[in-house]
Amino acid sequence: MQNQNTIFPKSLKKGDKIAIISPAGSVEENQLEKTLALIKSKGYEPVLGENLYTKFQNGYSYAGTEEQRIKDINWALNDPDISAIWASRGGYGCQHLVQHLDLKEFKKNPKWFIGYSDNTVIQSYLLKKGFASIHGQTIKTSSFGVIDESYDLTFDILKGKFPTYKIESTEYNRVGETSGTLVGGNLALIYALLGTKYSFDFQDKILFIEDIGENFYAMDRMIMSLELAGVFKKIKGLIVGGMINMGKENENKSYEESFDPFVNQQIANRVSQYDFPTVFNFPNGHIYDNRPLIIGSEITMKVGKDVKIKF
Repeated sequence: MQNQNTIFPKSLKKGDKIAIISPAGSVEENQLEKTLALIKSKGYEPVLGENLYTKFQNGYSYAGTEEQRIKDINWALNDPDISAIWASRGGYGCQHLVQHLDLKEFKKNPKWFIGYSDNTVIQSYLLKKGFASIHGQTIKTSSFGVIDESYDLTFDILKGKFPTYKIESTEYNRVGETSGTLVGGNLALIYALLGTKYSFDFQDKILFIEDIGENFYAMDRMIMSLELAGVFKKIKGLIVGGMINMGKENENKSYEESFDPFVNQQIANRVSQYDFPTVFNFPNGHIYDNRPLIIGSEITMKVGKDVKIKF
């Protein structure tokens, strides 16, 4: 459902151009070939950013210097021939760009931005400016792969068809029904933006969080920061997605669970004093079953014997 306070980009048509950029970590050409071919098979033209495959080592393998990555994203945002923007991957580096984003021409011709993980920074910025985006699979798939529906559902959104999700309930869910604007993404980046002017506005929103590779104490630190910042007093609902490769302080633990039960319990305990509906094990995040969400969309969320989330 379109939020009257949020601008949704127009639907794409066959032949439209999709900019492919690397705003954070570096990628290899062979990591993108399959998805680029998929985009072409759907009738769209992928246009590669100048620095898509650039590498710059500075304590991390970035896809170019900050200046190069800023140049690519501002080109993609503002070029009138581009109809959507798809991030090659996440990693780290989007925080370098956010102070330098230019939306002058983008405001005249809004376009979908697609990505997740570190791209949460860009999506938070866009929503602060009033624009919806797609929290979905990047061009590069992770080592554990991704279901075909992840891309199929993303192409549906690009064509103007929004999803309705039905999933099984879990023991940690809190029953209830609510509606509100969806915000969020990767918890580490939501946490990193707290206290800055680029942070999401959480008032009366439904918050989505997901993460990968965090120690249990680090996860608790981030959730505590949301608590101390008053986030849980403001939101109307909480959706917890993939929590994978967590708790590495325990060397005997399996790291391949998409939805870590101990993390679910951690979060459920932290929000137990509140009464908003809560959903765990939602299929979005650094996981094989990664289904797209629309940040900035008005959603309804019904939590009972099963869960229904409608956009």
